[in-house]
Amino acid sequence: MAGVRVLENFIGGEWVEARGERAREVVSPVTGERLAEAPEASAEEISRAARAAREAQPRWAALSAWERAEVCHAVADLLEERKEELARQLSLEQGKPYRSEAIPDIEETAENFRVAAEDVKRLETAVIPSQDANKRIFTFREPNGVYACITPWNFPTVIPSELIAPAIAAGNAVVAKPSEWTPISMANLVQTMADAGLPGGVVNLVYGAGEVGERLVTDPAVDCVAFVGSHQTAERIVRSAGLRRTLIEASGNGPVIVCADADLRRAAKGAVFGGFYCSGQVCCATERVLVDRSVHEDFLRAVVEEARSWKLGDPFEEDTLVGPMNNEPTAAKMDRHLEDAVGKGASVVLGGGREEGRPTSLYYRPTVLDNVGTDTLINRDETFGPIVPLIPVSGDEEALAVANDSHLGLQAAVYTSSLRRAFAYLRNLRVGNVVINDSTDYWEALEPFGGAAGTRTGWGRVGGRYSLLEMTDLKTVVLDFGSLEG
Repeated sequence: MAGVRVLENFIGGEWVEARGERAREVVSPVTGERLAEAPEASAEEISRAARAAREAQPRWAALSAWERAEVCHAVADLLEERKEELARQLSLEQGKPYRSEAIPDIEETAENFRVAAEDVKRLETAVIPSQDANKRIFTFREPNGVYACITPWNFPTVIPSELIAPAIAAGNAVVAKPSEWTPISMANLVQTMADAGLPGGVVNLVYGAGEVGERLVTDPAVDCVAFVGSHQTAERIVRSAGLRRTLIEASGNGPVIVCADADLRRAAKGAVFGGFYCSGQVCCATERVLVDRSVHEDFLRAVVEEARSWKLGDPFEEDTLVGPMNNEPTAAKMDRHLEDAVGKGASVVLGGGREEGRPTSLYYRPTVLDNVGTDTLINRDETFGPIVPLIPVSGDEEALAVANDSHLGLQAAVYTSSLRRAFAYLRNLRVGNVVINDSTDYWEALEPFGGAAGTRTGWGRVGGRYSLLEMTDLKTVVLDFGSLEG
């Protein structure tokens, strides 16, 4: 394994050589080369990491919000200083285009630390009037304790920072477990945090697949769990976590709704961006497009025209906009969804399969499907690939019915020129977030983001001060002045 990086767990501020016998090879979806060997954390290593977090957390929480914020800003500074090298390794490991996606990912990772640093300084609470003149009732927020943060491979530094930055800004400690597909990016992020001056034990890192995650969330030293990933994995985690507090964001299925009065060129641009950005491997990707039959043909032409400009290729070439998919199980799911849709009457207008002659089999041609049925896997589940599937509908009532007939409810987009119609969709779509006249992939670091109640997309909100509210406890104090001297 000469030249292959051997990863180590990060426990109590030190890189610790793994003692377990099992390890996993990390292979680049871009080149097919072996990049690293990541250990499968043993039960003892998981417990040790959780205990290190438990020991460090009270000391870290005792610092002022300003002191913790200073460390978060230092992390952001160092991320920006190292962004080109961090982005290069991220692109090689994950597959996303270096210039258009990987560098912005590192910049957004830094921004998440800055947002947490500033928001924690303004986490004000209430003073509540008392019916007793001698009493004052006030509240304050304190950290929840030790978090297990389990994150996916599609944004291997952005999503961890959405959880870790507010967690530590609020005074919690963390044991992070990244996806087994992208451990290098997480190791680089943790090293950057350590180099920026984060005290040992505040953030710890262990590697592995589902079994490691289940052991982590059940460790006695873990108080809470923050998870982003698939709803299938989320359900396993929630069952294992028991009464521990959980913050869960788990899968989405759009949709994009194109109304009869939509700006079709704008809608096509947004749908294609949402379908092909990060090779469609985004929880709020386009996934399915419900287009009014009266504008269906014109919209399809606009989508095809826009889609042709998204070049599939080597992520390190300047004009590449779509890189390879990250892993074979996800690409195979794309295969199954395409086969199912075509078998049920859909037509492939563009793309429709893997591109041969590439270094790996994960280069999937950006795909446009037309006349996709509501009985298809594409409509029912999260495809998570570079696809824009059109489902014709007859008016708003049918669009709403198809949109809400889903077990997932994260973020939807609606294209319309009518304010009245926009508000009707806002009120009636069963999703956590609705974007009007922009892509389902639209996101800002300060906004609350999460799933709707009654769906299998999870609960809680990630983003800005809303993450801090999730990751702190509101404590109420009743103070009786009449019993005090002076």
